[in-house]
Order: sequence, then C-alpha cells, then structure tokens
Amino acid sequence: MPLKDLPPDARPREKLLARGPGALSDVELLALLLRTGIKGKGVLQLAHELLQLKPQQDGTAGFDGIAGLLHATADDLRRIKGLGPAKRAELVAVLELARRALRQRLQERTVFDSPDAVKTYLQLQLGARSHEVFAVLFLDAQNRLLAMEELFRGTLTQTSVYPREVVLRALHHQAAAVVLAHNHPSGTVQPSRADEMLTQTLKTTLALIDVRVLDHVIVAPGEALSMAERGLL
Repeated sequence: MPLKDLPPDARPREKLLARGPGALSDVELLALLLRTGIKGKGVLQLAHELLQLKPQQDGTAGFDGIAGLLHATADDLRRIKGLGPAKRAELVAVLELARRALRQRLQERTVFDSPDAVKTYLQLQLGARSHEVFAVLFLDAQNRLLAMEELFRGTLTQTSVYPREVVLRALHHQAAAVVLAHNHPSGTVQPSRADEMLTQTLKTTLALIDVRVLDHVIVAPGEALSMAERGLL
C-alpha cells in the first residue's frame, strides 16, 4: 500500500515525529530512508523484502535483517533491484555516521567506561567482512582511542599476524595500551586455540615495550565476544 493511502498516524514519518523512533518497526525505519518504492512495489513492501532477503547461490547479496543490511557494502547494495545510487548512498552513509559517532565517543571517553560501545564499533568496522581482518585499537594512558588500524588480512579461515609489526605501530602511536580485534566470517565468535595463543604471544611481546593488551574482541555479524570478559587474558 502506498504511504499516502495510510492513515496519517500510521505513516512512518508522522509516527516517528509523534511517538519517537522507538515506536517504528525495522521496516518502517528502513522505509523512511528509502523514501520511495519502485514500479509495482510500495516503499514498505520494498523495505520488507530487503530485510527478508537471503543470500542467493548466484552471488546476489542477502541481508536477513536490519543488521545485515546496515553492514552491507556499496557493492552488495548495487546488486539489489530497486536500489539506485541515491538509496545506496543513503544506506551506506547511515552506517558511516554510526561508525564516526562511536569513534568520537571512544576518543573522548575511557574505552572501558563503555565496553559495549567498543564491541559495537568493532562490529560496524569488521563484522561484515568476507575475509578475516586483524585490527588493533591503539589507546593512550587514559585508555582513550588514538587510532584504529587494520594490520593484516587473510583468507576465510586464517590470518597471519606478525607481532613485530604490531609493536612498530604501537611505538608509532606512542600507545600505552591496545585492544586487539579480528572477525570470524564463519559467523561464530568463539575463540579458537590459535586465537588464544596469538593473544598470549602479543601480550608477552608488547609487554617488552610497556604496552598493555586490555582485550581481544572477536566479531561476527550481530555478535561480539570479549576475551577479557571470558577470562582468557
């Protein structure tokens, strides 16, 4: 049904302004971003279908929910019928705004004042990657974010991480502490034995230059695990 045919209090924009964004469903929020549908398909129907879309064997992107959609890349969105350049740009911009807002929060406040923000930030940065990426958050003496760098990339199953390079980047940033992070494209966030061994190797190596490893966070779409919280540091 076209939005204009809905009662005024049921239209997403009017509903949001009257009752706040929490009153809207995922479909309604996405419809606000999309603004218009395509020929033969209203914007609410288009939003619903996008959120329900599963990955196809021919390589067509699927999202399976709002988290999957907002982790999509511009290339993923380009393959979806009905998403022109303007709609794709707006969806990608929303995700980038979320990243920047969280980055600013981590730069202004002690990282472990907001551990959930750290996990969310890393999910937004790494969670949707199709290959493994190993990244490091470099922190100052007050545990505020100095920089994040993606240092190593691997295959779907493994990444080669060189402790010497991590040490050099920590010295470059004059970091007092780090948070290690990597993604599991397989979808599980459970640490492997190799993950645990790598964490201990980096912890020992960085201690030689008085840099502390505060955590190692493993992310996947919609999930994040802190090895520190699990007692694995």
